[in-house]
Amino acid sequence: MRLRFAAAALAALAVLCCTPAAKTRLTTALGRFFRDVARARARTRRYGNKYALAQMVLKTEAPLDLSEPQHDGTVTQSELEDGDGVDGAPVYVALRGRVYDVSAGAKFYGAGKPYHHFVGRDASRAFATGCRAAECVSADLDGLDPSQLRELDRWMEMYE
Repeated sequence: MRLRFAAAALAALAVLCCTPAAKTRLTTALGRFFRDVARARARTRRYGNKYALAQMVLKTEAPLDLSEPQHDGTVTQSELEDGDGVDGAPVYVALRGRVYDVSAGAKFYGAGKPYHHFVGRDASRAFATGCRAAECVSADLDGLDPSQLRELDRWMEMYE
């Protein structure tokens, strides 16, 4: 709880004192940190790894095998495109062709929310690069370096 308070205080300070570029970098870093906290909790719950967060922070974590999805649901391309959350529809995001139901995150992915342009399509490139602009939303991974592909794997692990 104290960690969350400290991060929130740091973010508030950055909003008041930093340049737009610094705010963007800080927001991205905090987003990745909290994503890793969620991943660490999942690893602790699923695999009993009590030190998952420390391994992530120290960059000594072993990547999980993401070749097989954790669930066996199949979503067609048409269902993905219709998964925009409008009129009670589920909210879907795809990464590397694998579809995730992010309906529980409607405050992020719902209509009019900051990540709604990721919904209903494969947003692999945007997640890999950290680019949140609508033009970055693409399944194309050509030209990405290994660290960007690992970043995409981290997001996929969180959604699994």
